Amino acid sequence: MAVLVCDIGTSSIRAAVVREDATVGHEEHRALLPDSPAPGTVEFDAAAMARVVLEAAHRCLERWGAPVAAVGITNQRGSTVVWDRATGEPVAPAQGWQDLRTIISCLTHRAAGFRFAPNTAATKIESILDAVDPDRERDLCVGTVDSWIAWTLTDGALHVTDASNAAVTSIRTSDGSAWHAAALEALRIPLSSLPEVVDTSGIVGPATALPGSPPIAALIGDQQASLVGQACIAPGPAKITFGTGGMLDLVLGPERPSFETRGAGGTFPIVAMQRGGERTWGLEAIMLSAGTNVEWLRDDLGILSSAEASHDVARQCTDTGGVTYVPALLGLGTPRWDYGARGTLLGLTRGSGRPQIVRAVLEGIAERGADLVEAAEVDSGRPIAVLRIDGGMSRNPTFVQAVADAAQKPVEISPVCEATTLGAGFMAGLAVGMWPDLEALGATWAPLARYEPGAPTDRERWRQAVDRAARWLPELSAVDF
Repeated sequence: MAVLVCDIGTSSIRAAVVREDATVGHEEHRALLPDSPAPGTVEFDAAAMARVVLEAAHRCLERWGAPVAAVGITNQRGSTVVWDRATGEPVAPAQGWQDLRTIISCLTHRAAGFRFAPNTAATKIESILDAVDPDRERDLCVGTVDSWIAWTLTDGALHVTDASNAAVTSIRTSDGSAWHAAALEALRIPLSSLPEVVDTSGIVGPATALPGSPPIAALIGDQQASLVGQACIAPGPAKITFGTGGMLDLVLGPERPSFETRGAGGTFPIVAMQRGGERTWGLEAIMLSAGTNVEWLRDDLGILSSAEASHDVARQCTDTGGVTYVPALLGLGTPRWDYGARGTLLGLTRGSGRPQIVRAVLEGIAERGADLVEAAEVDSGRPIAVLRIDGGMSRNPTFVQAVADAAQKPVEISPVCEATTLGAGFMAGLAVGMWPDLEALGATWAPLARYEPGAPTDRERWRQAVDRAARWLPELSAVDF
């Protein structure tokens, strides 16, 4: 027994089979890069995305050579598509989650008491509708990427999203139970254009565009999928995905956090999943740039031949020789949201060389990971017992040990580099009986490796370095969402 997962990322599409033994195989990868036609804009061709997803899914099923029991969808969150209900054709370029064209709109609505962030769907929907349907007279569908792919796989029969995606659109009520009427009115979004909100794990309809019409049985946002894929299904462990940025997520339980949008530690409430109409809540902490800093060393400074080489270069020295790097190339996220902070390299001497700088960058990203851990513990009121990590940087031993040292937590490495696919497969498989319950998913966890913390780092000195990086561009530092 197996399930098919369609994993739609920011720059690529993956179709893969998840088996009963919690392994991933027959993966089909396709590049699908977004466009940036103007500064601050990130958009993509949703019709092309649909074609690529179908092609990759068909090829994956062909290689698997047997029917699958279900289909799971996991996706980049916040990216927004608007399409014509009758024709099924997108009416404008889709706006990616990184698109910042609606910042002014967010600030305008903030003055009226609404907190919309430019990386969520709320003002993206408003922006597209204002461009293609200013009078709100057309019969259009709006949705995040999961909605669009579910529509595609069911030949237009389903317009749905799940609770984990809906909760981060900024247009859902704080308890996650309904679309927010006042927010919809402020943005002039017709309720009829929005998808039905369904369970994260549960059969919603047949994927008639695929051989055998297997049922779609899971929709889940990428970070929540990574959380499930690393078996963080109950309070205790947390996961961090170290990709281009870094996202820490953890499960709390059935009770929503008491704060509305952001806690004292700078984390956000999320719906980790919904099953049988019951929501499981969690927290999310965000690092705006993680792997981006290694790419900077490679592509801009030219001191690395590849991202993987950072481990070999960094281990040429035992410490940074006093060099500290604050990875704030795009500003700081949790715990101090400062969009005007900038990357900062401190403590350079004549003896600071390539190994020291590379190690400082890796250790700086690790220190930011520890910031996320501390913030999540503050806002949850609970200790994090163990940290589980995935993403490209999870394969760098120097970096992983630095995370364990900075956070003073055991760190376990995901057996699959990108745990999103596995998590969506778990949710789909759970709905069709591949696994009996969430506890059975927890029993599948078998980390690739475990790193124990060594000597603690100087966190007070780290905080002083962050202070140096903060508020470099005061006009941006004054902006908050």
